[in-house]
Amino acid sequence: KLPLMVEEILNFGESNRELFIKSSTYSIIPITVAEMGLTISWIFSSDPKSISFSVIYQEAEDTPLDQCKVLIPMTRCNSHKETIRGQVKVRNPGIYTLIFDNTFSRFISKRVFYHLAIERPVIYDGSDFP
Repeated sequence: KLPLMVEEILNFGESNRELFIKSSTYSIIPITVAEMGLTISWIFSSDPKSISFSVIYQEAEDTPLDQCKVLIPMTRCNSHKETIRGQVKVRNPGIYTLIFDNTFSRFISKRVFYHLAIERPVIYDGSDFP
């Protein structure tokens, strides 16, 4: 579990991070977001073989799991063959959790190479208008 704040992700730069996920387990990356309108985007690949991926939203840390909103249902990704890209728009402040699930694999541990980015919306204020 790696709780991240928006500022930490903004400081990622272009570098990739790595997760080691043992067989029959999963890893989560909770991202705490306070402001609406941001876009959280990700790119990841896995080695060896596929990994399952999901994104859930929690209003607060103490929100029961059964009250979390599934933004992207658990999907098996062939991320060992192609890079997976995606994004989610922040509509409400809270915790957006990326889940990398290897529970289906009984013997093979996986490495996930990922990159996260946060984009702020461009708000046109007309200041460059002559």
